[in-house]
Amino acid sequence: MKKIIFLSILVAAFLIGAIVYSDISNREAAAGNPYGKANLNPATIEQLNDPLYDNLIMPEELQTKLANKDELFVYYYSPVCEHCKATTPVLVPIVKDMQIDMKKHNLLEFNASWDQYNIEFTPTLVHYKDGKEVARMVGGHEANEWKTWLEEQKKS
Repeated sequence: MKKIIFLSILVAAFLIGAIVYSDISNREAAAGNPYGKANLNPATIEQLNDPLYDNLIMPEELQTKLANKDELFVYYYSPVCEHCKATTPVLVPIVKDMQIDMKKHNLLEFNASWDQYNIEFTPTLVHYKDGKEVARMVGGHEANEWKTWLEEQKKS
């Protein structure tokens, strides 16, 4: 009986230690992050140093740009979306080559944006002009499809 109690205490101590360590690691990784949040989803933390996920736009900045009637491209994605993981490495080099300033908006961290911007699926790339949506492309596509769509948007 003493062995069972001892083992139970040992397992409980191990689990508590793992939980505390995980929480501390999450806070350290999230400290000073561009999201301005104390706690981030682990999938977001994994992308913090990935150059494919730079040029982020936070909700306040997005609202300001739309209110100022700026033209912009916003890529709505989720770090846990398999289609986003496949699309981002295709799309980011295209927009860089075309010198398009595509902002990235993480829907996993800013869940309210799904409804606010009528996002049904990820990934979604939206083109805004004069503060209003003029076009969107949803889902994963081949590189040539992205490029053609972006060229059309630049002309409009």
